[in-house]
Amino acid sequence: MPIITEKQNNQKQVLTLNDLEKRKVVEHNSLITSIAKMDKTPLKMFELAVSCIDTENPPKDNTVYLSKTDLFAFFKVSDNDKHSRFKQAVEKMQKQAFFQIKEEAGKGFKFKSIVPIPYVEWTDYNDEVKIEFHREIMPYLINLKKNFTQHALSDIAELNSKYSIILYRWLSMNYNQYEHYSYKGGRRVEQVEAYRNPTISMEELRIMTDTVNEYKDFRNFEKRILKNSIEEITEHTSFNVTYDKVKKGRSIDSIVFHITKKRQADDNSYKLEDKTYKEAKADKEESEKELVFKAMESKYTRLLSENFLIGMNDIMDTATMAGLQKNVYPKYDELKTLRGLEGVKKHLSYVQSKQEAYSKGNVAKYLKKAIEQYLPTVKRLDID
Repeated sequence: MPIITEKQNNQKQVLTLNDLEKRKVVEHNSLITSIAKMDKTPLKMFELAVSCIDTENPPKDNTVYLSKTDLFAFFKVSDNDKHSRFKQAVEKMQKQAFFQIKEEAGKGFKFKSIVPIPYVEWTDYNDEVKIEFHREIMPYLINLKKNFTQHALSDIAELNSKYSIILYRWLSMNYNQYEHYSYKGGRRVEQVEAYRNPTISMEELRIMTDTVNEYKDFRNFEKRILKNSIEEITEHTSFNVTYDKVKKGRSIDSIVFHITKKRQADDNSYKLEDKTYKEAKADKEESEKELVFKAMESKYTRLLSENFLIGMNDIMDTATMAGLQKNVYPKYDELKTLRGLEGVKKHLSYVQSKQEAYSKGNVAKYLKKAIEQYLPTVKRLDID
């Protein structure tokens, strides 16, 4: 039997169970780090429903359709009591299950409590189950341009603990960022590695797992929450995970996780232009090193330093220096061709006089914008 979702044109799209194995769950990071006030079954049912959303073509009326047959297969339920258990799970999800979301807002935080699926409809004579998401949860599930996480639904299906699911989603969020910045750049090497070896304080971990008032003895917490979840994640998902405990005084202050991805024979996600992930990463690091080396040797670096447009912290930052060499210095070469080195010096002197407006958080971006705005003026004057 198929799983069904609703298209924008209000026609129902049929998905086979094999398609389900390939489906992804895409959620905003605020939802990943929220407190899931629900048991394992409602949480897995939510993840299953989310996987049926086409983020580029959101369902009308925030509604998706599932097949009871495949829903039971997803939960690996085969006993005669499955229909009444499904009914109980739905009732519990609607009466007790909600996400508690914390977001930055102004000078503080905004807190939201959202029941994600307020309406479920099915009959005893039809295989179809209608699931309607709450309108307030939809921004965390569609039109996601940044700060979102994608993970495999098949991984979630194999997890049998609420805590395993919560930790898996959080680990996926961090590893997604590790893969993104490994390929795209924009972060220092130590920052990228921190995503693959994420740290979370015990306070944050207890809040996220909703165990602030449970398992107060750390040994009990480690056994029930940490060890069981990590073993399950390592056994059933695409991740191998270990962890270290960080002490502060006599107490455990935080946990450092170490994530690696299992290699599969048919997994092409590590390949980039027919190179292995490791080779591609090595090529990128070598390319960045070359850019940094050229930037350190460039006369423009000295001129920027003399005009106090960059400091020692910028010079020590590989991402900044690589960005200058790749995106800014070629523009200075253009200006030098048109006005000579003195023209470049005059431009930098002018930029320095206006530098109260620049963002010290991204000096390369600021300098690139400044030269890109100035060059057309120089070229236009030459034409005139």
